[in-house]
Amino acid sequence: MTEINRKITLAARPVGFPKPTDFRLVEEPIPAVGPGQMLVRVRYLSVDPYMRGRMNDAPSYAPPVGLGEVMVGGAVGAVVESQHPEYPPGQIVTGNFGWQAFAVADGRDVMRVDPAIAPISTSLGVLGMPGLTAYFGLLDVGRPRPGETVVVSGAAGAVGSAVGQIARLNGCRVVGVAGSEEKVRHVVEELGFDAAFNYKTTQNYVAKLRELCPDGVDVYFDNVGGPLTDAVFLTMNLRARVAICGQISLYNAERPEMGPRLLGLLIQRRARVEGFLIFDFRDRYAEGLRQLSRWVRDGKLKYRETIVDGLENAPAAFMGLLRGENLGKQLVRVSAE
Repeated sequence: MTEINRKITLAARPVGFPKPTDFRLVEEPIPAVGPGQMLVRVRYLSVDPYMRGRMNDAPSYAPPVGLGEVMVGGAVGAVVESQHPEYPPGQIVTGNFGWQAFAVADGRDVMRVDPAIAPISTSLGVLGMPGLTAYFGLLDVGRPRPGETVVVSGAAGAVGSAVGQIARLNGCRVVGVAGSEEKVRHVVEELGFDAAFNYKTTQNYVAKLRELCPDGVDVYFDNVGGPLTDAVFLTMNLRARVAICGQISLYNAERPEMGPRLLGLLIQRRARVEGFLIFDFRDRYAEGLRQLSRWVRDGKLKYRETIVDGLENAPAAFMGLLRGENLGKQLVRVSAE
């Protein structure tokens, strides 16, 4: 192919909040396809909070992005050239293709996408990693029971919005926490949460939680960490469960925050706090996607997407995500369908 591959690489490791100069737009020839490989033209790439941690040169559950390497991330696109017998040209696939216009893959960790089920962009959102994270994180880690109260932070994001709706589908009362009045209205009026509040304008989190959760908190799905999570700990019921999915409020901290030491409450309340990664449930993805697809098809699981056009705007979209500017899933459209 004569087209040029454009990619966003990591130019510098951020100190605190990322800057545009931490990224670099690079143009290179499109890589050749060898035996057992395919070339994918990316249509949408995903922007997610976990990417901030991968920019640091620090031990974690996955290796950091190297300086000069393509920014890590999921993407969906069409196979345009193939020497892989299971992925013919025209097949829509999703995988960890990174922030680039074209990617070569060998079929490992690549999944087919059926455009007849929903728009292909949903394979990066409600029918992809965020949806699966919500499904397994809530049902397997949080283990909600009908009639219980579930609190969700980051409630208007791709994961949190799905968590709240799945909790409602399982007969729970759901309270969301979001960062604007628009987001609060969205999760209550459009997604069916029972209540929500704006953490940016709320002075006393504990008092607000006790107001909106008069029977206490049974399950907390934590996407943000920090003072909000401290407040939830103070409102937990006996044998409450806390599913730790993300800590976005701390990702850009240059030094550890001092906070209340509340682990003693776990003894008093006999509560359980558990962190998880979606990869823990890899062998059950098909199960989760079947149920999520059914709910989306039946109109029981709604979603929103915030889409920015142009690969060159991926860094700005990512920084906007970290500032909470997105509603629902943040995507970058790299090429036309």
